[in-house]
Amino acid sequence: MQVPLYQAKAEFFRMLGHPVRIRVLELLQSGPMPVRELLAEIDIEASNLSQQLGVLRRSGIVVSMRDGSTVSYALAGGDVAELLRAARRILTELLVGQSELLAELRESVPEPSRAGTVADPGRH
Repeated sequence: MQVPLYQAKAEFFRMLGHPVRIRVLELLQSGPMPVRELLAEIDIEASNLSQQLGVLRRSGIVVSMRDGSTVSYALAGGDVAELLRAARRILTELLVGQSELLAELRESVPEPSRAGTVADPGRH
């Protein structure tokens, strides 16, 4: 039985739903990196990084390459980098909208009365 596309997309985004995986993908945008450099950039245990790299590798988003005893990882394609750029644009737009809302909320705060309490326009 074939999985519906919406379910496959949900599973894809669930797979991306870990901060370490996102950080690895961000780092790999600049090109292949050995595991030791990934470890230096991401402050986690080697076993945890290995686990997260395994998830990314099994999903086909990253590929691993061995050169002697050095294992490096790279993005499997440019679409992942584009997805991360799109996420950055979306988050930027959301944060701009939130900061505008915050500014509006701050502007609409009623002035305190002389007694130090907030004026209630419904009372006379």
